[in-house]
Amino acid sequence: MPSVEDATRTQIANIERSTGRSLAEWVVLIRASGLEKHGEMVAWLKAEHGLGHGNANLLAIKARAADDAPADDASLIAAHYADDRAALRPLYDAVVGEVRAFGPDVELSPKKTYVSLRRRRQFGQVGPGGKDRLEIGLNLDLPVAGRVERASGMVPRRVRIRSREELDAELIGWLRQAYDEAG
Repeated sequence: MPSVEDATRTQIANIERSTGRSLAEWVVLIRASGLEKHGEMVAWLKAEHGLGHGNANLLAIKARAADDAPADDASLIAAHYADDRAALRPLYDAVVGEVRAFGPDVELSPKKTYVSLRRRRQFGQVGPGGKDRLEIGLNLDLPVAGRVERASGMVPRRVRIRSREELDAELIGWLRQAYDEAG
């Protein structure tokens, strides 16, 4: 007689085979939905993804268990750019590429909804600001004017961009200034 663990492994393998998504991909997708309650997750998986109750229930259990465990950096970033925010990932990658060029001491510290840009201390943040724009937080005291907005939390200013063209010399200069001041 198979154990509960064996039955669960078989069910997960069947879900992966029938949907074409791995358990890890389902967990990222569920996290990206923003749903927190088990019943909401189950209902969403059934309605939006056509899963049966048993499979939706198991995936919700696994997603909630994963929420309780520390997520690895790649999973956190993947969740930031899942579903309708996937088009923002190349823009995020471009920002990170520019920031990494500042020096070998740049540290990326992914959080639940953004990535902290650090040197000795945080100098900025980058993350989705909705499905069609990227928010770049700056730990600088820039005048609030033009595209520079007041922000709250760990950074006092932010700039929202929608395209690679908006990641221009001025914005890269502000990021560089914040990086220099964080050293």
